[in-house]
Amino acid sequence: MRPSANTSSAPVPVVNMQGVGKIFARSGQGVAPTDLHVESGEFVTIIGPSGCGKSTLLRLACNLVQPDQGTVTWWGAGFDGVGQSGKRLALVPQDATLMPWRSVASNIRLPLDLERLNPAQSAVRVERALSRVGLNHAARLRPAELSGGMRMRVSIARALAVEPDLLLMDEPFGALDELSRIALDEELARLCYQDGLTTLFVTHSIAEAAFLSSRVLVMAANPGRIHAEYRIDPAHVRDAAFRLSDRFSGICRDLTHLLNNAAAATSTVAR
Repeated sequence: MRPSANTSSAPVPVVNMQGVGKIFARSGQGVAPTDLHVESGEFVTIIGPSGCGKSTLLRLACNLVQPDQGTVTWWGAGFDGVGQSGKRLALVPQDATLMPWRSVASNIRLPLDLERLNPAQSAVRVERALSRVGLNHAARLRPAELSGGMRMRVSIARALAVEPDLLLMDEPFGALDELSRIALDEELARLCYQDGLTTLFVTHSIAEAAFLSSRVLVMAANPGRIHAEYRIDPAHVRDAAFRLSDRFSGICRDLTHLLNNAAAATSTVAR
């Protein structure tokens, strides 16, 4: 597991939101004042109904939007320190957003080019990222030659090439067929749990949340807020056997119950 960047006895959260709220001009309150923290090595997933603010919280966590209330800190400090050694983050969006004229390897190298990393270091990182997602054979291909699942692997590899300490993922597998999604969930679980990579993940899928997470945050809407928290033993091996286990079925039932309660809470507020 990756060590915390803080050396004191009480580890500082990788991301810490205190009373964070976001108000949108057209729709009013988007996210009510909310507390959210992600500890080093956790895989935290946010689920909830459409429009509840899942993606807004993720964008707040990567500083793409600014809160109207409250504060967000990264490794106990402001965003100015993000990008330093031990404090790197990477975002995998809903769409793979690959440059169609660049090869797979060149797409993965893009953030390293923006960092002005020297070519020798970039080549090593790109090769390592390709290997980690099983795409060494596809390095010279263009995005148009790839399946949807392969394009998402490239997007993940591009994020991994940054060597992030925090990985943020916004419904990255939502557009894929079920078999591709299951395969990528298993691959992602292997990568994150093997390296202890701190991850904040957004999904609509209860099964995906149950499979991947060490902690699940269930949101309600109108306004968006965290309604419940559910912890899952990170020691469970996330493989095909776990997906078929009674424990996995039980987690899915529990999360379904919590999500139904969140929907009921949303309806009550809406009335």
